[in-house]
Amino acid sequence: MNVRVRGIYTTALTELLGADHEVVQASPPIRERFDRAFEVAPADATVRTTDDRQGVGVAGDPEAVGTLRERLRAVGRDAFAWPNPAPRGAVFYGTVTETLGSGALVDLGRVDDRSVEGFLPYDRVEGYVEEGDDYRVQVASPEPPWSDARPSLATDLRVPGGLVELRRGDGRAGGETARMADLLPVDPPEGWAPRWARAADDASLDAMAAALERAGDRAEELMAAVANADGEEPGRVVAPQAGAWVWFGRESRFELDAVRERVTTTMPGHHRVKAGADGASTAVDFAEAVRGPTDGDAEWTDDGFPFGAVAGQFGPREGGSVAIAHGKPSGRTITLGRGEVVERDDEDGSVTVEREMSAGGTYDALDIERREGDVARTTFVEGRWWYATVYEGEEGQRRGTYVNVCTPVEVFPDRVKYVDLHVDVVKLPDGEIRRVDDDELDAAVDEGLVTEPLAERAREVAVSIENALQ
Repeated sequence: MNVRVRGIYTTALTELLGADHEVVQASPPIRERFDRAFEVAPADATVRTTDDRQGVGVAGDPEAVGTLRERLRAVGRDAFAWPNPAPRGAVFYGTVTETLGSGALVDLGRVDDRSVEGFLPYDRVEGYVEEGDDYRVQVASPEPPWSDARPSLATDLRVPGGLVELRRGDGRAGGETARMADLLPVDPPEGWAPRWARAADDASLDAMAAALERAGDRAEELMAAVANADGEEPGRVVAPQAGAWVWFGRESRFELDAVRERVTTTMPGHHRVKAGADGASTAVDFAEAVRGPTDGDAEWTDDGFPFGAVAGQFGPREGGSVAIAHGKPSGRTITLGRGEVVERDDEDGSVTVEREMSAGGTYDALDIERREGDVARTTFVEGRWWYATVYEGEEGQRRGTYVNVCTPVEVFPDRVKYVDLHVDVVKLPDGEIRRVDDDELDAAVDEGLVTEPLAERAREVAVSIENALQ
């Protein structure tokens, strides 16, 4: 299998996947870092870091995507993987459900029993857009399930690819590579024009011909599916590529650090730091460049992840705020509001966050009424498999404690991130201790959303918490 890799996880994934597959179209830094040659050949699948750096998206041939999805999920216990119902290039018939300031929300129907919705910018549509309008649209930019954003849509048709993309229309791109393409024994389908990627500058004519032939086959399949679709109800018409998403938890990022360290100098928490902030990538690269190559036995002065240095440079800081990004095994992320950072302890890698609660409803599993003036005080410890929230009344009386079992907590500059593992432990004001939602964890295992090793770890943590609260 030929695999193309891009983003902050590239070095680690090139080393990891290169054991069983051919990594192609490698970037210049990767070519310099590895003592081997990389072909510039068509890729069966591309693995690309998501915009928020929390994981990767996989796109390409269905079999290749399926293989890579399972391999990447196996990186660590706290890695999660999901199919992408709306990969780049997928064509849908959709209905506008709501018009917003810059575009419209479009109902794309259901794929594999999941509702799919996209965002169609007005500048990609001719004419005025109203609720109830029907469009044939294509996914221009997919979005991972943990993102708040929706897949971005367009009305023009394209066939995505690594070396070449086909666009509907008669125009042809200029440049030396395009002129070389005129020598190929393969022509794009009628009405489609090729746009060659920068990597094609180093490709052989044989590789360019193979890429153009593959893209042409996809274009013909796409047009045949569009012609045969009735377009009466929202739904997916065709997907030239399959897609998948993989989210890496904290343990998984450190596993990737260990893989990367086999190739080049890697500081403790390399991927964890880079995942936290845009500016962190430059800082990490600088620190590793100053450190220079090691002989394989030398160690960094830090015994582990330098939480204090990272938080001191990038945040969060006392007096600031963070969002609580509560991930679900299904892939969704729910923001449990924002809270003020009232304390940060660099020794144990923790932040304490306070939120003022509003009246109405009850606290989950505690069955205690929410009152105006209540305060939720939560301490998050970097790397811990749980966190505790203490609810206090207006006069400081403890109203209950809720301990959430989750994947190892990551304290990023603007948010705290983890994936909830369902099972939790609560302590009522009278001292009663309850363990809740075991059935939800069992159901997640049965659905394939949580692996059995991860579920077993969650149960072990819950038992430990129960004993500690006695």
